[in-house]
Parts: sequence; C-alpha cells; structure tokens
Amino acid sequence: QVELSESGGGLVQAGGSLRISCAASGIIFATYVMGWYRQAPGKERELVALITAGSSTTYAESVKGRFTISRDNGKNTIYLQMNELKSEDTAVYYCYAVRTAVAQYPHLGSWGQGTQVTVSS
Repeated sequence: QVELSESGGGLVQAGGSLRISCAASGIIFATYVMGWYRQAPGKERELVALITAGSSTTYAESVKGRFTISRDNGKNTIYLQMNELKSEDTAVYYCYAVRTAVAQYPHLGSWGQGTQVTVSS
C-alpha cells in the first residue's frame, strides 16, 4: 500500500529557488527507484529527475545543472532542489516510486497527488 506525499510547492519568482519533498510510506524505501515528474497545462507529463536505490541520478536536459534530486533513506523522503527557476518550470510536480526489481516496467510504479510549483516572471 504505497503512499507518496509531496510538499513544498508554491509561488516563486523567476530566478528563485524552491525545495519540494516527497515522503513515502508503505514501501521498503531503500529498494525503490524514486523520481519527480511534472505536468504543465496543455503538456504531457514529463520526467524531471530520477534517483536509484544506489543514488545514481538522471535529469531532464531542461533542468540539468539547475535541479538536484536527493534521497534520505532514514526519512523515507526524496527532495528536489530547484534553483534558477524559469517560467517554463511552472507545473504540477509528481512524486514517483517503483521497486528496483520491476523498474523495467514503469507502469507498475506509484504516483503522488502532486504539488503545484508556479514561477512568476
């Protein structure tokens, strides 16, 4: 029974920073690949960043160098530190979790409810 709870979204001016969090429960957190996706109005949901159980990371080209994903296994939480925010970063940000053993099948993963990030210009 996976539960993912995002927090930390809000309104920020372009060029600013924001840190969002996702707390997971109902899983053996340390065995999961975790990630952040986002969906802007009129656009498809897209990958922002992934972090494996071994803390390897992957970033979308559009956020590389600006965003950092991290995990704290002791707190069952992942974070997305977002710096140098741009208006095009405005989206609902969703937490994603999938067990490493079935990560080849992303449809088996779980989603949070999302947190709104709005970047004003």
